[in-house]
Parts: sequence; structure tokens; C-alpha cells
Amino acid sequence: MTNSSSQSAFRVALVQMCSGRDVERNVRDATALIREAAAGGALYVQTPEVTTLMELDRERLFASALPEAGNPAVEHFAALAKELAIWLHIGSMVVRASPDKLANRSFLFSPEGHVAARYDKIHMFDVDLANGESYRESANYAPGGEAVVADLPWGRLGLSICYDLRFPHLYRAMAKAGATFLAVPAAFTRLTGEAHWHTLLKARAIESQCFVFAAAQGGRHEHGRETFGHSLIISPWGQILAEGAVHPSVIFGDVELGMVEDVRTRVPSLRHDRTFDVVHAGGKSAAEVAS
Repeated sequence: MTNSSSQSAFRVALVQMCSGRDVERNVRDATALIREAAAGGALYVQTPEVTTLMELDRERLFASALPEAGNPAVEHFAALAKELAIWLHIGSMVVRASPDKLANRSFLFSPEGHVAARYDKIHMFDVDLANGESYRESANYAPGGEAVVADLPWGRLGLSICYDLRFPHLYRAMAKAGATFLAVPAAFTRLTGEAHWHTLLKARAIESQCFVFAAAQGGRHEHGRETFGHSLIISPWGQILAEGAVHPSVIFGDVELGMVEDVRTRVPSLRHDRTFDVVHAGGKSAAEVAS
């Protein structure tokens, strides 16, 4: 790979999908789009959350989920990254973590075909929506317990998945740990996506002063769920550099490496954090108010 010291920009591609219940078909669909991304000059390619399996039914979900070790999809994407000589970020796959729990796990494959980083989604989406939809991620998935950053040739990448987006302290911590790029592969519902997707992603970019790469699921899936799509590449100034629609596709963005330093020089907020206590106006501590 070309070293960042001799390169002022690199090309990113985000793969947008409408994954279904058939793992092998999803892997084929993702592979075709990843090849299209590499042919377009992308050196970092990201796919959305649950790339290989979009399923809500517990019995079907567990029947299709395999452990990471010996997983054919993991082996396939590792080989594909090596063949195409790209950094391939599978936004997440469903993998068996224990007999009764799964992991929603991101994989970052190096151009040598190695797993350079893995990340298990920390925050679980448990909610009942006004339109009658109900989700209980914690019923099937074990949450991760570690934030993860990984070194790319051009800078450091902070890993996250979908619902993590609503927890800004995670991204602040990764920026403080040296991240200049933030990955947010997702499968936002159409309802929440229309309301919050663009706003939240732009906010994370601005407050963390990082590029944001967010590959998304988009469309109506086999089990009936509808996702928002609109994959986004956003600059650390909050500008949308590229945006997808709803259908499966690939979007590209050329990332100017000097922009992060420029933004952080103009607004050095990452250096201005201060510790503080929260007190109640009546003189009570936050702990006393909460109790």
C-alpha cells in the first residue's frame, strides 16, 4: 500500500445493500459491489451493518449464524481483500458467540487478507416504535465491551455500528485516541433514518473533527423491515462529500488528508475538554438528584 507520507488523498467507497435471509446470496451480492468499488479505484471499501444476514426471527437467525472460526464468509472476504489489494471493512456480520448469544461484529481486512481489527457492537437497540415495530437486539446479541481503533495507511479508523451513532462520547473517545476517520456501517429503519440519520452523522463528524464513512442498508427486506439507505461520506467540517439513494449501489469519495489537521487547527475543540462536576441548582450533587 502507498504510505500516507507520499499521498495527499485516497479514495473511499461505500457499498449499499438490501441484504436478505440467504447468507450465500448476500455474500455474492456484496462481492459484486466490492469488486465494482475496487475497479473504481477505492483503497478502502466499507459494507453496511449485517452484510451477510438480515433476519429478525430468532430461530432462523441462529440457524444461519456460524462462529467466526472456520466461517466461510469470513474466509471469503479475507481472500477478496487480498485479491483486490484493498482495505475491506465488512460493516458487520452475525457470528455465533455462544450457544445462546450472537455477536454483531465488524471485520477490517488488510490488503494481505488478514483480520486487522474486529469490533462487536456495544450499544443494543431495544425499542418499541409508534408504528408498531419492535426490536430487541439484546435478546439475541451479546454487547461488546471495547471501543476499537485501527491504523490505516492514511490515518486511524474508529469502528462503530449503527445504534452506536447515538452515543457521542464513544466517538469523542476514539478521536481522543487518534482517530481521523469514523466508520458507522448501519441498518437504520426508514422512520428513524428520515428523522435523524443525516443530522447525527454530521454532528459526529463536526464534534469529533473526523471524516465519517457510513455504509447503509436500504430498501425493503425479505422479512418486511424497511431500511433508510442514504450511505454518506462526510468531511470533518460537516460537508456531505457523497450520498447514496436507497437501492443497492456504490458511492465514492476522495478523502483529502490535510482536511482533518486544517479543521482541528481552525477549531481546536478536541484540546479544550475540561473535567467538571454536575450539580443541582439547589446545591445537591448529581448523584443525590438521581436518587
